[in-house]
Amino acid sequence: MGDAEDLRQLRAILTNASGDTPLAHRFRALFSLKSLGKEGINEAIDIIGEAFNDDSALLKHELAYVLGQTKNRHAVPTLQNVLKDQTEDPMVRHEAAEALGAIGDNGSLVLLKEYFEKDPLEVVRQTCELAIARIEWEHSKLSKQEVLEESQFSSIDPAPPLPFENTSVEQLQKILVDQSAPLFERYRAMFRLRDLGTAESVDALITGFNDPSALFRHEIAYVFGQLCDPRSVSALVNVLQNEDEEGMVRHEAAEALGSIATDDVMPVLQKFLQDKERVVRESAVVALDMYEYERSGEMEYVSVPSASITV
Repeated sequence: MGDAEDLRQLRAILTNASGDTPLAHRFRALFSLKSLGKEGINEAIDIIGEAFNDDSALLKHELAYVLGQTKNRHAVPTLQNVLKDQTEDPMVRHEAAEALGAIGDNGSLVLLKEYFEKDPLEVVRQTCELAIARIEWEHSKLSKQEVLEESQFSSIDPAPPLPFENTSVEQLQKILVDQSAPLFERYRAMFRLRDLGTAESVDALITGFNDPSALFRHEIAYVFGQLCDPRSVSALVNVLQNEDEEGMVRHEAAEALGSIATDDVMPVLQKFLQDKERVVRESAVVALDMYEYERSGEMEYVSVPSASITV
């Protein structure tokens, strides 16, 4: 992958050049482009940037997430523009801020601090707070001194897990729910609990769904999607079924269920293909595709049926 023809085909799929490309195929093309962007192929980054013209908040939020995961600084101007666009969906702006934190560009600190201080939306302010803390941690002496357990998860997270010596689930759970603790510290406890991956740590993480912050609750659901632990299914279904819950949280619960892919998940997701919220409907579509992928034995979530390629 990576030659001009490959990129042309992936661009056609991601940007829906044919007008009828299934959303799930567009997501798979996006993850192919993510791999290329991580290799330093800037044209892949530019193609992802083009797709921000789409009208799907779900897709655009995933574009921003992927750009952050590439850690490619070529994506920074695009992400900064998305964050600054106050007409954009809050879920997309939040993901752009988080992606800037993942890339770790010191040059983004001024902008992130500006929106942390003045943005009217809590989800954006909190994400900027985390992104600032992550960039400052990444460039600090502390990041070089801390002994972090090697994680089985390859994602660049909004906060690194707490150091290796933090192994008490009870203590981590106290930090997780402590409203007086810095948000960055609570996220670090969250990712340490994820990395422990025990029944007790899953139970501790479930208590995070009681948090007053929608951003925090959505991250708990994301973590369960990474863990793929069937013990979280019941809690995720409750979140997805709660129509009073924020769309960004319900969407993340749907995608987590798709990743877990137990037998009882498919009928649940199928019920939400007609949900009143577009982001939930689309997340159910993507989650069902992820479900099929998890059950298929495919090596990577990037293969796109050739019938979807229209150049």
